[in-house]
Amino acid sequence: MLDFGLAKAMEPTAGSSSSISMSPTLTTPAMMTGAGMILGTAAYMSPEQAKGRAVDRRCDIWAFGAVLFEMVTGTRAFGGDDVQDTFVAIMRDEPDWARLPASLPPALTTFLKRCLQKDARQRVQAMGDVRLALEGAFEGPARPAAATTPPAAAPRPLWKRAIPIVAASIVTAAIVGAAAWTLRPSPPSLPVTRFALPLGEGQQFSALSAQSLAISPDGTRLVYAANDHLYLRSLSDLEARPIPGTLEDRTPSAPAFSPDGQFLAFYSQVDLVIKKIAVSGGAAVTLCPADIASIGMTWDAGGIAFAQGSKGIMRVSANGGQPTVLASVKPGEVAASPQVLPGGEWVLFTVATAATGSGWDKAQIVVQSIKTSERRTLLTGGSDARYLPTGLASPKRDEREGGHIIYAVGGVLFAVPFDLRHLAVTGGPVPVVEGVKRAAVSLYDTAHLAVSSTGSLVFIPGPVTTSGGRSDLALIDRTGAAQRLKLPPAAYEHPRLSPDGKRIAVGTDDGKDAVVWIYDVSGAAALRRLTLGGRNRVPVWSADGEHVAFQSDREGALGIFWQRADGTTPAERLTKPDKDTAHVPESWAPDGKTLLFSVGKGPSYALATLSLPDKKVTLFGEVQSRMPPAATFSPDGRWVAYSVGGNSSPYGSVFVQPFPATGATYPISKGIGYHPTWAPDGRELFYATKEGSLVVVSVTTRPAFTFGNPAPVLKAFQDSGSEYERNSDITRDGKQFLGVVAAGQSTVSGAAATPQMQVVLNWFEELKARVPTK
Repeated sequence: MLDFGLAKAMEPTAGSSSSISMSPTLTTPAMMTGAGMILGTAAYMSPEQAKGRAVDRRCDIWAFGAVLFEMVTGTRAFGGDDVQDTFVAIMRDEPDWARLPASLPPALTTFLKRCLQKDARQRVQAMGDVRLALEGAFEGPARPAAATTPPAAAPRPLWKRAIPIVAASIVTAAIVGAAAWTLRPSPPSLPVTRFALPLGEGQQFSALSAQSLAISPDGTRLVYAANDHLYLRSLSDLEARPIPGTLEDRTPSAPAFSPDGQFLAFYSQVDLVIKKIAVSGGAAVTLCPADIASIGMTWDAGGIAFAQGSKGIMRVSANGGQPTVLASVKPGEVAASPQVLPGGEWVLFTVATAATGSGWDKAQIVVQSIKTSERRTLLTGGSDARYLPTGLASPKRDEREGGHIIYAVGGVLFAVPFDLRHLAVTGGPVPVVEGVKRAAVSLYDTAHLAVSSTGSLVFIPGPVTTSGGRSDLALIDRTGAAQRLKLPPAAYEHPRLSPDGKRIAVGTDDGKDAVVWIYDVSGAAALRRLTLGGRNRVPVWSADGEHVAFQSDREGALGIFWQRADGTTPAERLTKPDKDTAHVPESWAPDGKTLLFSVGKGPSYALATLSLPDKKVTLFGEVQSRMPPAATFSPDGRWVAYSVGGNSSPYGSVFVQPFPATGATYPISKGIGYHPTWAPDGRELFYATKEGSLVVVSVTTRPAFTFGNPAPVLKAFQDSGSEYERNSDITRDGKQFLGVVAAGQSTVSGAAATPQMQVVLNWFEELKARVPTK
């Protein structure tokens, strides 16, 4: 039975599912798609029907062409072992035109090829034209009748005799389908289709802090950041290709398509600028400087909006120039994930408290007037929000008459109905997608997903929760073998070994509480809570192992406190920062008299020392950085190693200065490096690289300071990234590292699962069903 007219004439039956899984194991008789799925027989479906998009009578023209091709050749125009293979062939391949019989009239061959044009606009537009072609109307002028009696006509080929019968059936079916199309009360819901897209061999996502995905407005192409540049993949292709011109930027991030889908904007982490490049590749053009890593970026008709943390939300013209401020933030606030709403008067974004470590799950989702700076809070508790114009999918609806806002809490995507006209949330939150990967670094609110204006969703799978239960503490040797400690999985961070190597001070941050704990390496005692009150992070042992210093907000400002490690005394304040400034403890001098700490204000960091005897604070070495310096004293107390990031190297480079500072500075890392750690004997200095490896250089301090070339040690454990303090320490014998590893992981360098993206076509249909706007 032919399927002409089915694509639009039939409504889903009551209770039927509106989704289809693109699993290779899905097969049905004659590869028929079932009720409630994509209507029709897969081998005869048009590309727009196979993609689950709205179709019209031109899909019947395609089906006719597929049937006619099969009649005259004896083989299907588009074949495959199952529905998925057939869909791929329809969207990617051409029929084997060489199989057409030589006796087929050239005009009819041309007409058949026009019936099977993938672009519906280039296809034959009406069945009446098909009938005329079958009758030879396009084969040239009619010949005059001969005066003599013609000889008996030779029998026509079977296919030619059968065509009028089949054509009559097809035209009748098309007429019935057209009538159903005209008389039907409303268009049926489009089918929701899900499938996975694995990355190419050897590819790994390389921008998992800032946004790493983008989808074109029409939903046909994806861009993702992998192996330090951007890849473009069409949904109809089997492989992605790197975009020429993005290779030199080393981990470009936050890609955003232009409204017409022909260009990309992205953030260059090397040059600290926003760039634009054609999707086809070429030279990337710098649009404007952006000295703070962009936390989200969108592109609409008004230009490119991007977040600059404590500077607020900025916008630059697609032609480049000086960026303007769309929305400023208050002191102590950080802005992320901007989107200018339709109409161009309001901007949607996320606001969190700067440098508190309170977690994006407690942030606010707001809209702010571009003209008046009026701010309205829409939601509290969540981040990385996007407005979706789901109302546009319904006929005769204005884009201001309804839509949704989606946002992330942990690894769960929530949705609420949103009245764009009144800027109001009109219903409660509903979880709509579980298991979306979040940013690898807590300074970013990124949920790795993108949504097209046509309703297609793409995301990187990840854990449902980004808090407790995600990591272990382990001792890791130089081969990468990890010996997990006898601790329950938790959100561990910044572990530090005591001077005698017998105890560990470690922080946990589950998004609600940030606590410093003490643990005996022997495992003889349970994990013991040290801090109470406020959020307490980044523990550092005193030289004698009697105290632990840490950052805390317990009295408002982010200052440094210390407390006896046995918990027998209350915490005592050591530093009191100025307004909008944060202090982070870094390292104690071996003599116990000096605490080295960083001073963070906005995007800038400096190094300072606290003299414990007289409580005097002094800036150290004129160190200025765009990233936390993660400074550490050498074992003999005569040197300080630290990392600095700036316009020339945002990831950082490792340096060493004498202590006390003399003005001499020694660059250690050749290229990118951060989070330095001294070996206990002072003869080696370890640091992390952008490639995710731990390297070591030999160091000699007497009679002069010299150092060797870097040599690889092992694949780095779960480092928190150059944007924050290090997540590791070294044992007293220098043979093992204490670090954070994935829960249950037995080796650091073990093979990881093939990374992939999940795609959901026509996701708006599911979203509207689960979260009605009215």
